[in-house]
Amino acid sequence: MNRKSILALGLICTSIAAASSAEPDPAASALARDVLRELISINTTDSVGSVTRAAEAMRARLHAAGFPDADLHVLGPNERKKNLVVRLHGTGAHRPILLIGHLDVVEAPRLEWSTDPFELTERDGYFYGRGVSDMKDGDAILVTTLLRFKREGFKPDRDLIVALTADEEGGRSNGVEWLVKEHRDLIDAEWVINEDSESVYMRHDVPEEYQLGATEKLYADYLLSTANPGGHSSLPVPQNAIYELTAGLARLQQYRFPVELNAVTRAYFERMAPRQTGERAADMRAILRSPPDEAAAQRLSQDPLDNALLHTTCVATRLSAGQANNALPQAATAIVNCRILPGHSGEETRQELIRVLADPHIRVQYVADDGQVSDRGTDRKSMPATALVPEYLQPLEALVGQMWPGIPVIPTMSVGASDDIYTRAGGMPSYIITGIAINRDDIRDHARDERLEVRSFYRGNEFIYRYLESITSGARTP
Repeated sequence: MNRKSILALGLICTSIAAASSAEPDPAASALARDVLRELISINTTDSVGSVTRAAEAMRARLHAAGFPDADLHVLGPNERKKNLVVRLHGTGAHRPILLIGHLDVVEAPRLEWSTDPFELTERDGYFYGRGVSDMKDGDAILVTTLLRFKREGFKPDRDLIVALTADEEGGRSNGVEWLVKEHRDLIDAEWVINEDSESVYMRHDVPEEYQLGATEKLYADYLLSTANPGGHSSLPVPQNAIYELTAGLARLQQYRFPVELNAVTRAYFERMAPRQTGERAADMRAILRSPPDEAAAQRLSQDPLDNALLHTTCVATRLSAGQANNALPQAATAIVNCRILPGHSGEETRQELIRVLADPHIRVQYVADDGQVSDRGTDRKSMPATALVPEYLQPLEALVGQMWPGIPVIPTMSVGASDDIYTRAGGMPSYIITGIAINRDDIRDHARDERLEVRSFYRGNEFIYRYLESITSGARTP
C-alpha cells in the first residue's frame, strides 16, 4: 500500500471514529457557538427588540453558504415580527419535515443581571445570555445543522424546512400561527420537530431520562382587577383595592388544582417509577392508583417539574396598583398566568379562578393572544397527544442510548406551552425533540442570569445533526 493510500485510509478511519463517538465535532461546536453569539447579541424582546433583525441575520448566513434566494423567505405581519423560512431540498422520496423554533425572548432588565443579557458570556462552564436556553440555543443548532448539511453536500430523502419565528412568548404576532394560516405552502410537512425545550433531565449532573414531548399544556393569561372610590391616605377605610386584590392572590397562592393524569403523563410516571428509589418511587406508583394517593401527590408536587405534570398551574406574574403615595388606591390589577392541562379550556379555568379568589369585588378577565380583554375565556383546549411512530422513535432511542447510555426515552407533556399547539391544530403531528441536557434544579428559562452548560449546548448541537441524518437516510455528493 502506497503512502497516499495509507493516508487516505487513516482519514477514513478517523472520520468513522468521529462519527461513532458520542463527543461533538469541534468545528461544528465552534460554528454553533458563533451562530449563538450573533443571535444573543440581537435584542428580540417584544418591547424594543426586532425578530426581523435576527431572521435577516440568519438568512444572510445561509445565503452565504449557498442557499438560493428562492429557498429563503423572510416574511411576517409587521416590520419587527418577520419570520425566516428556509428549505433544504431532498430527493422527495417522502413528505418534508418541519423544524421550528422561536426567535423572540422575554424581557431582560440589564440592572438585574450580573452579565449583559444581550452578549454571550462564557463563565465557569456555562453560557449566559437572554435566550441561551429559551430558545436561541435551539435556533442556533437548527441553523448550524443546515449549514453542515449544505457544506457536506448532504441530500436527505425529503425536504427539511426550518422556520424561525416571532412571538412565541405571548406576543401578538405569533409566527407559527401566521405561517400556518397565511403561507401553509411554505411550511407544510408530514410532521414537526420543535426545539423549544430541554430533553435530557439530570439530577446532580446524572442523566435520568430523555423526555420526548408528545402533548402540552394550554397557555392562558388573566387580568384580575379591583376598584374603590379611593380617598385621602390620612383617612383609611376598610375597602382598599390593594388589600382586596392581594388577599385574593394569597388564596390563589395556597390553592392547588386537582391532580390529573392523561395518557402521556400516566405513561411517564409508570416508566419513571422503576428507575426511582425509596419514597419517590413509592409515590410515583401511588399516584397511579384510582383515585391518586393525595399524600404522595403532595410530596411529588414539591418538585416543580412533577408539580407541573400533575396539575394545572396558575401564578401571579405582574402587579400594579394605586395612583399616588398620599392617596387610597382607586384600582389594583394583576396578571395571572396559567398553564392548563389538556382537556380543559381557558373559560373553565377562568371560572375556577373566580371560585378560588372568592371575592365578588375581584373581576377576572381573559387576555386574548392579541391583547384584548374579555369577560369570557377561550373554549379552545390543547390538542390530543401525538402518536409515536416507530420509524422516528427507534432511531431516537438508539442515538440517546449512544450519547446518554442507560437512560430511557419517555413520552411526556410539555409543562409550559409551545408553538406545537398551532402545528397540531393544522394537522401536522408534532414532537419536542432536542439534545439539550439540564439539571432539574437549574432551569433558568425567563429568569435572571439565564444560563446553559457549554457542554450541553455542544452535545445538543451534535445530537440534532445526527438524528436528522439518521431519519432522512440521505446521501452525500462530494
